[in-house]
Amino acid sequence: MGAFGLMGGEYEQVVYNHDPASGLKAIIAIHSTALGPALGGTRFYPYPSEDDALADVLRLARGMSYKAAMAGLNLGGGKAVIIGDPKRVKSEALLRAYGRFVESLGGRYITAEDVGTYIPDMDVVSLETRFVTGRSPANGGGGDPSINTAYGVLKGMQAVAEELWNEHDLAGRHVVVQGVGKVGTHLCHLLHQAGARLTVADVDVDNVARAVKEFGADTVEPGKAHAVECDIFAPCAMGAVVNDDTLPELKCAAIAGSANNVLARDEHGYALRQLGILYAPDYVVNAGGLINVADELKGYSPERAKAKVEGIFGAVRDIFHRAKAEGVPTSEAADRIAKDRMRDISRLRLIRVLPGVSG
Repeated sequence: MGAFGLMGGEYEQVVYNHDPASGLKAIIAIHSTALGPALGGTRFYPYPSEDDALADVLRLARGMSYKAAMAGLNLGGGKAVIIGDPKRVKSEALLRAYGRFVESLGGRYITAEDVGTYIPDMDVVSLETRFVTGRSPANGGGGDPSINTAYGVLKGMQAVAEELWNEHDLAGRHVVVQGVGKVGTHLCHLLHQAGARLTVADVDVDNVARAVKEFGADTVEPGKAHAVECDIFAPCAMGAVVNDDTLPELKCAAIAGSANNVLARDEHGYALRQLGILYAPDYVVNAGGLINVADELKGYSPERAKAKVEGIFGAVRDIFHRAKAEGVPTSEAADRIAKDRMRDISRLRLIRVLPGVSG
């Protein structure tokens, strides 16, 4: 289809960069700067083709716009992908070349870590650009954002508990956590403290063993985690977990996890509503990491970042209320709230910049 066909008039800018000396091949997609500069992580991944990389960066950039809007941040949505196997081709030269690429956009895009990139990588990128977050505390950053990502998912689960069971408490609730990497492990710790019963799944047997030892969790194969009868299913690994194949097998009362793009297609939100499964939209409940890195732009304060993450509870409650009021899936209600804020604030900014202009 090509870049313009995939963009469909929805994206502000897509930029390619190739640095032959370091081997850098990267794409930055800016979906919207209606609320402010576009902030989003850098995914370093061995995509099968450039078309696959483009499709992924566009999908992720749009999700970041909605995530920032729902988190109440004055930031837009963007994303970057670096094509290649980070275990083989990542180098200081490549990361610094990437930093120069980010700098060339003049602040329209601010980067952070994502799959395949980490805090030390962002420290290297920061040698070449001012427009980077997710750095180490020694370099003015907020450190590991996965802690606040997990905390935000917990707040989303508490909103689910209030909606379904009229209580804030998760004690005794059975939660299946699919993926116990950094975020999933932090989430298990919080749920264990809250008295929840845990079942975990992960392709890494060491991660599973750790969760069993530390939290007394039961286990299930990763490909069968969605089919376990439980109160809350928490996808914390890859996306598209809710798809045509898994939908008939779901036995949960609700879905709330840190994975991005949990729904394989938009219509799966409608399918969940028909099944009576309450869905806490992923880009709302997993926004804690974004909130954490965004706070670096003000001079990082852990207390301020955590207080902002606590707002995820209210955001999820608002989604549930709007979904019921308008008779739509929670996924659609979240999109509407995000788009409303982006449209309204964009119009206000236009009026402020150009006095006399009205919508």
